[in-house]
Amino acid sequence: MTTTITKVNHPLEPLNTAEIALATSVVKKEKKINDSFRFVSVTLYEPSKETVLNFKKGDPIHRKAFIILLDNKEEKTYEAIVSIDKESILKWEHIPDVQPGIMADEFLECEQAVKADPEMQEAFRKRGIEDFDLVMCDPWSAGNFGLEEEEGKRIARTICWLKTDKYDNGYARPISGLHAFVDLHKMEVIKVVDHDIIPLPANDGKYTAESIEKLRDDIKPLEIIQPEGPSFTINGHEIEWQKWKIRFGFNPREGLVLHTVSYNDEGEERPILYRASLSEMVVPYGDPGEPVNRNNAFDVGEYGIGMLANSLTLGCDCLGEIQYFDAFLTDSKGNPSTIPNAICLHEEDYGILWKHTDFRTEKVDVRRSRRLALSSISTVGNYEYGFFWYFYQDGNIEFEVKLTGILHTKAVSPGEKSTYGNLLAPQLDGPNHQHFFNMRLDMMLDGVKNSVVEVNTESDESGEHNPYGNAFIAKSNTLKTEKEAMRDINLETARYWKVINPNKKNWVGEPVGYKLFTGENAFPYAHKNASIMKRAGFMGHHLWVTKYDQGEKYAAGDYPNQHKGGEGLPKWIQKNRSIDNEDIVVWYTMGHHHITRPEDWPVMPTAYMGFSLKPVGFFKQNPSIDVPPSKPKGNCNHSSCS
Repeated sequence: MTTTITKVNHPLEPLNTAEIALATSVVKKEKKINDSFRFVSVTLYEPSKETVLNFKKGDPIHRKAFIILLDNKEEKTYEAIVSIDKESILKWEHIPDVQPGIMADEFLECEQAVKADPEMQEAFRKRGIEDFDLVMCDPWSAGNFGLEEEEGKRIARTICWLKTDKYDNGYARPISGLHAFVDLHKMEVIKVVDHDIIPLPANDGKYTAESIEKLRDDIKPLEIIQPEGPSFTINGHEIEWQKWKIRFGFNPREGLVLHTVSYNDEGEERPILYRASLSEMVVPYGDPGEPVNRNNAFDVGEYGIGMLANSLTLGCDCLGEIQYFDAFLTDSKGNPSTIPNAICLHEEDYGILWKHTDFRTEKVDVRRSRRLALSSISTVGNYEYGFFWYFYQDGNIEFEVKLTGILHTKAVSPGEKSTYGNLLAPQLDGPNHQHFFNMRLDMMLDGVKNSVVEVNTESDESGEHNPYGNAFIAKSNTLKTEKEAMRDINLETARYWKVINPNKKNWVGEPVGYKLFTGENAFPYAHKNASIMKRAGFMGHHLWVTKYDQGEKYAAGDYPNQHKGGEGLPKWIQKNRSIDNEDIVVWYTMGHHHITRPEDWPVMPTAYMGFSLKPVGFFKQNPSIDVPPSKPKGNCNHSSCS
């Protein structure tokens, strides 16, 4: 090979373009890949945890690529592991009875196939549509509903809308009552569903600045400046900031991934997380009518959050002193591709970190908080998802999802209103739906042997010891096995979970720990025997804990696309392995419950949801006590008040 491979400084550095090019070239050459093959994904084959944790600067680094391929002609899926160093294939395996995620070029080819289909064209004409270029066809994953005619096929459902011009909001005019099924291997329409003709809504749904009649004129500039530059330093994909050391990566399926997160406490680098990522997300809809009743998109496993990442823009997506990172991926032909500025890193002011006023001496001590933000944003069809990891000076870690974009829509007849959604505009319905995100947290508090403790609070009994009836007690219970650790949020007991290291005690004699501080959440409303509950079983509980297994990465299994279900967490926990003082993985499911409203149209204001990891006995005291005071500004009368 003539490709020059640049040496990396750590085994977890993401594959670069040269490595991707070499890996795909090796496969093309050794397996004589023809045009019927598509490269679904090319990612770093991560070395073992033991290799990573024992790695020292200067040690040899052996690089491998993990590749998923799809042969459209033979309708087969393959997995390959390629040695970058040896330029050879280490593994080549046919994976039967699976469908990998839908690729970006498949989306575009599918849309064109629908527009070119004679039966669909006739259906468009029946609705008065002659200019097919203005038709917008969104391919949706087909799911698995036990239909014999779909068994073994690679299928997408296409739902259609009509634009008035190229840059119009296409989702304003759904072509309801009509949709098509496409065989993605052959790129042929195999079924057209044509029901009643429903008039197109009249509202244009325009939202761009050019289309708004009058923009606000009273907003003054807001600038964030750091004259001396940011406080973080970067070495490849490793960040050092305010005692934090954070390694991160990026891949086409999970997008942004955290690796080996630690905090320097009194000179000791203390590990907290080995790996953290969005393992899966699913969006079940609550409308029983076609085609919405099959809208159950797995945005990680079926589409790839990383593949759909945006190129971020300074002053719009990110504000301040920004460091950007590119994402290196591949197209379906195996050619390296780059998403410029896919990852954003910056600092933010976050209000008061801590404060106290001594009213006797009138001395004021206050520290301002700042946080480090590491983020990416992906567009999945109509929706946008922002994924933000925040690190705080007091040892807190927060993950936040920001949901925005345009709602999925359907048309209804004049005067009609759906039971299963709300009118966004006249004749335009926004079906009710939910968003469930599952986070995989490979914990490593002061070492790989950890446990999970559930804490429930209850009122103390009445009696002489509790004369005013005000006492309450937080009771702890260590979860011992995987089945015991299938748990749900309970507001009545203020339930929370904390990860501890039972082998490491703090200075008051308790195990060091981090608390999983839950935020907004929901339960699924689909019936237990519904297809989506079988395929996304992780929705069934908010907390899962498993014993570490390098092969168990995705909560709904490796290949959720069109899978009948039962894979992932519900299958793994049947082993009922011990999770007490073991190398464990915590899986947290959070749900956003979206009952639609007119204010969500034509573009949805951002909704926020997430969780935090907060130290509980991990530090001797407030770890941010040494943050220096800011310099006073303005009319402050105290030397340390800002």
